[in-house]
Amino acid sequence: MLRFLPILLALLYALACWRFSAWRTARELDARSSPLADPALLAVTSRLAKALGVARVPVHIYEIAPVNGLAAPDGRIFLTRGFYQKFREGAVTAEELASVIAHELGHVALGHSRRRMIDFTGQNAIRVLLATVLGRLLPGIGVWLAGLVTSLLAARLSRQDEYEADEWASALLVKAGIGTGPQKSLFDKLGHLTGMGGAGSPAWLMSHPKTEDRIAAIVANERKWGVTP
Repeated sequence: MLRFLPILLALLYALACWRFSAWRTARELDARSSPLADPALLAVTSRLAKALGVARVPVHIYEIAPVNGLAAPDGRIFLTRGFYQKFREGAVTAEELASVIAHELGHVALGHSRRRMIDFTGQNAIRVLLATVLGRLLPGIGVWLAGLVTSLLAARLSRQDEYEADEWASALLVKAGIGTGPQKSLFDKLGHLTGMGGAGSPAWLMSHPKTEDRIAAIVANERKWGVTP
């Protein structure tokens, strides 16, 4: 029984860290965000809401500069001030931001927040187990190898979540009459908008799939569904 104590402690520690991180993130979002009030964006979110059969999609502006979108575990969707500013400048369209919102709604609908909590907890236990075993077999580099293996696993699971959220978003955008065009055009712009195109990073270490792979997956879904681009 005692041999499993480090793994149990690792699981409990990871769960506590995740819970604390989620609590801290929720406080940060509450303190630094406000409901979306832009009429042009509210018009496209209304189309998403109608397609979903709900009264509205709760979207907020998060007052930070980086270009990003995110979903809170409670279902709220956030666009950063930096992303919204790109819309105000004409760099992205309302429909392209709708594709971001749809993607984040996909994370919520598919339960990715809960899945990531479970994954993070399990990966921490795997890291401890591997570090213990490899540390004995390969002193000096065993711990490093354990960290690398769990990082690769985390990246792979994250990429899977992104593909799933993209597919869910595509289906919603088609149902809302917006289509997947804005989703694909935004992916083409993201590297320039964020300054992080992913060049030079091995695909298997990236937490998000390559842009061209995401677009290819959307096109494949269009063919599968018989949707005209």
